[in-house]
Amino acid sequence: MDWDAVELSLRLAGATTLILLLVAPMLAGWLAFSRRRWTVVVEAVVALPLVLPPTVLGFYLLVALGTQSPVGQWWAETTGRPLAFTFTGLLIASVLHSLPFAVQPLLAAFASVDRRLVEASTVLGRGWWSTLLRVVLPLSRHGVVTAAVLTFAHTIGEFGVVLMVGGNIPGETRTVAISIYDSVQAFDYATAGRTSLVLLVFSLLVLVVTYALNRGGRPAWPQG
Repeated sequence: MDWDAVELSLRLAGATTLILLLVAPMLAGWLAFSRRRWTVVVEAVVALPLVLPPTVLGFYLLVALGTQSPVGQWWAETTGRPLAFTFTGLLIASVLHSLPFAVQPLLAAFASVDRRLVEASTVLGRGWWSTLLRVVLPLSRHGVVTAAVLTFAHTIGEFGVVLMVGGNIPGETRTVAISIYDSVQAFDYATAGRTSLVLLVFSLLVLVVTYALNRGGRPAWPQG
C-alpha cells in the first residue's frame, strides 16, 4: 500500500473538513433562514457538484487556478509557486467539490430547529450570528457531525477533480484514489485490491455512523 498517498489523503481530508466546518454553518444558516428569493439560486450553485461530472468541475477549476487566470497569476507572482498541481490548489478544489456534502446536512438540521426559538433569541437582542452560534448550532449537533463525517469521507475518495487539478505527483498531489488507479494501470491488482478493500471498509463505517446519528434523532415508533 502507498502510505505516502494515504497520509496525503488524510491530510487533505482533515484540512478540507476543518475549513468547511468553519464556512458551511454560516452559508447553511443564511440559506436556511434568509427570506430573499434569490437564495434558491445560491443553493443550486452550492449543490452543483452533486450532479456535475467531476471532470467538468475539475477542468473549470484547473482553468481558474492556472497561471493564465488572474487568480493563478496573482498567486504565482506572490508566492513564487503555481496553484495548479500543488497541495494548495488541491485543497481549494476539494473544498469546492465537497461543499454540498457539508451544507446539505446542515440545511436539513437547521430546518428542524423550532423557528420560535430563533425568533425569541433575536427578540432578546442577540444578533443573527450570535443566534446561529448559541442557539441553532447546539440544537443541530447531529447535522454538524454528519456534515463532518460525509465531508471527510468524500474527500478521501475524490478522484476526478483531484486528478484534473492536482495531477499525479507523489508526495504532493497523489491521493489514495489515484494510487489505486496507478496500480490498476500497472496490472498490480493485488495492491489495488488491498487499497480498495481499505476504502470499502472505511466507506461502510462512515455510512453506519451517519445512519446511526440520523436514526438517533428520529422519534421512536410507538409500541402498541
